[in-house]
Amino acid sequence: MDDERLKVVTGDITVQDVDVIVNAANGSLLGGGGVDGAIHSAAGQGLLEECRTLGGCGVGEAKATAGYQLAAAHVIHTVGPVYGRHDGAEPDLLAACYRNSLSLADELGATSIAFPGISTGVYGYPKHEAADIAVGTIREYLRSHPGSSLADIRLVAFSKSDAQIISPALL
Repeated sequence: MDDERLKVVTGDITVQDVDVIVNAANGSLLGGGGVDGAIHSAAGQGLLEECRTLGGCGVGEAKATAGYQLAAAHVIHTVGPVYGRHDGAEPDLLAACYRNSLSLADELGATSIAFPGISTGVYGYPKHEAADIAVGTIREYLRSHPGSSLADIRLVAFSKSDAQIISPALL
C-alpha cells in the first residue's frame, strides 16, 4: 500500500501538479540557490513577503506558506542539515525534515506532495544515503499514520542520473 503512494519522478519540482511542494530552504526562508531559488522565482514576490513573516526555520523543522504563482496550493519549507556539521545527528535531522513536512501536509489536508532531494545539493548530503533516509522515513510515516490524506508522494529528481540514484531506495 505504501509503495503505491510513493514514486520517483524526473523533472522540475516547480511545475509538479500537486497540493504541496516542499522547499529545501535555508534557515532564513528568504530564498537562495538551487531548489530554494527556483521555487521562490516561480512563486513570485508574494512568497518572499510571506516568508519574511515566519521568523526563519530551524534545521529539521517545517513551515507552510501559500503557493502563490505555483500550481501547488502550498509550499512547505524545511531546512536540511549541512552534512558533517551536526555531530552525527544528520540522519535524524534529515528524517525530521521529511516527517515534519508530511505531518504539516496532512494538517493542510493535502492529498499530494512533491519533495526535492533535501540537503543533497550545496549542503553536501550523499545522495544514496539521503534517498534511503527519505524513503525509509516516508514509509514509516505512512505506516504510523494510517489516516494520512496523502495519496501521491513524489520524490522529484532534477535529472535522470539523480532518479537512478533514488529509485533503488524504493526496492
